[in-house]
Amino acid sequence: MARLYENPVLRLVGDRGVLVEYGDGISPEINRKVRVMALALDQEKPAGIIEVIPTYRSMLIIYDPAVVELAELTEVLDNLERGLDGIEIPGPRTVEIPVLYGGDFGPDIDFVASHNHLSVVDVIRIHSAQIYQIYMIGFTPGFPFLGGLPEELHTPRLETPRPTVPAGSVGIANNQTGVYPVESPGGWRLIGRTPLTLFHPSEKDPFLYRAGDRIRFVAISKEEYDRMAEGEAG
Repeated sequence: MARLYENPVLRLVGDRGVLVEYGDGISPEINRKVRVMALALDQEKPAGIIEVIPTYRSMLIIYDPAVVELAELTEVLDNLERGLDGIEIPGPRTVEIPVLYGGDFGPDIDFVASHNHLSVVDVIRIHSAQIYQIYMIGFTPGFPFLGGLPEELHTPRLETPRPTVPAGSVGIANNQTGVYPVESPGGWRLIGRTPLTLFHPSEKDPFLYRAGDRIRFVAISKEEYDRMAEGEAG
């Protein structure tokens, strides 16, 4: 069982970074604390802080030591901790992502099924029945790391990653599932693909979702996929 720390643990990362850990595992409670603190820092905008990167259970702060010393930064964090009651994080949205499972778009779905003693139909049914929380976004622009994959679908990642995974691919790696917004290398077991464009770099808000939102995958047919893909291209 993941545990929320009574007091955060600070670890130095090089000469201008500090990792602030809020718990010892992955859980909604710990992740919410991370997101609240990241939001508080963003609203406060303390001098000397260059970037704040929230993760599952921790937050990496990149700072300028010529502007703010570590002791001052620690004091800022302590003060923010005491004022968290006044911070409200945006409520979660549920974003539906259509997926064409199997075939050329999901070359590993047969392995996921056999590894878990399931049929392909069962894999699709179980994967699309769950609502997944986005714990963090990273690895590539907009890649959502999702919690809540049913244990029946836990499958080890590929022994050798693929040099290229097409944008929109939906995959499973161990106890996680996720979707690749851009083409990239990757070692996740691919079970399907979405026709949606998940990363719009030219827009002010380039992603369809943010950390804390929820994702629900919706199984679609090849005809629906082609129609949606044509709409995205247009």
